[in-house]
Amino acid sequence: MPLTDPVALTADLIRCPSVTPAEGGALSLLESRLAAAGFDCTRIDRGGVANLFARWGARGAARTFGFNGHTDVVPIGAIADWSTDPFGAELRDGWLYGRGATDMKSGVAAFVAAAIDHVAALGKPAPDQAIILTITGDEEGEALHGTTAILDWMAEAGEAMSVCLVGEPTCPEHLGDMMKIGRRGSLTAHFTATGVQGHSAYPHRARNPLTAMVRLMDRLASHELDRGTAHFDASTLAIVTIDTGNPATNVIPATCRATVNIRFNDLHSGASLSDWLRREAQEVAAALGVSIDARISVSGESFLTPPGALSGLIADAVEAETGRRPEASTSGGTSDARFVRNHCPVVEFGLVGKTMHQVDERVEAAQIGQLKSIYARILRDYFA
Repeated sequence: MPLTDPVALTADLIRCPSVTPAEGGALSLLESRLAAAGFDCTRIDRGGVANLFARWGARGAARTFGFNGHTDVVPIGAIADWSTDPFGAELRDGWLYGRGATDMKSGVAAFVAAAIDHVAALGKPAPDQAIILTITGDEEGEALHGTTAILDWMAEAGEAMSVCLVGEPTCPEHLGDMMKIGRRGSLTAHFTATGVQGHSAYPHRARNPLTAMVRLMDRLASHELDRGTAHFDASTLAIVTIDTGNPATNVIPATCRATVNIRFNDLHSGASLSDWLRREAQEVAAALGVSIDARISVSGESFLTPPGALSGLIADAVEAETGRRPEASTSGGTSDARFVRNHCPVVEFGLVGKTMHQVDERVEAAQIGQLKSIYARILRDYFA
């Protein structure tokens, strides 16, 4: 039986215009390929988002290896800035171009191709072995009805993964550089300070919300959250906007808004940081006679899969195929691993992510084949 070409599959997926939340035909394509290979496939659509669950082997098998990924992509931006059709999947000078080429249709194609070839070689699963693929169409969006919907459905249906590998791009420079054994948490706080409008020549007759907001922002930005932990860098707080919408130079406005984003390590939780932010806001508000409202959203808690069997399995496979042993890192932004970690141990490994979300997003075609080989070795070694 001929082997599954992950480059061709990546190109087919790129040609599906699956800009969040559009499915674009990507999951339908994968469902047809996986069903033909013997996988039991279930579409799990929720909240206008399409998701796919596929299993080969017995439900509840003692050793079930899972892959997770997404086929949705970010918008293309200005099409005139692209040197090729963003959904054309042009192969040029050894590079495959298109939106999602790096993030992360290549990763999905690599693990789908590895899984299809693995089951074709075996023919029949052992009673204690299964492979589960969970593929969402809502990773680049709000992520409310994507991987979370799949995991909710799995809990109800009695489906479970023993371990999971998320195929997001993880390598900064070369394939094999880095894997993610955890991620920092992410919190965004929106502050609104409300005072009393007045004439700038008579500031004593007004209560200036800008003065309060500037003081609050300085207190937050000057505060050292921590100095890092064994597996995490120091937590960070960034002021991302301060807005008043006031075009006049002789008016003290009544309101001011500001937003901060915190990326936090395992010394904190979303709840503990939310409490701290509200205390700071209340102290400044009381001192300056204004009110400050805080609206806080936590998009993910920090998590860590401690170095052990899963990370060792992946590192050994990467080193065998590339000659590089990946650094175990917790850097970067959030991913759907933050949801999977509540289900089973999870590690992320994928391609070099330099061009993700950029104009002329592209991936080195040869590396897609290498990534498939890594995933194939991981499957062989896990079930050996």
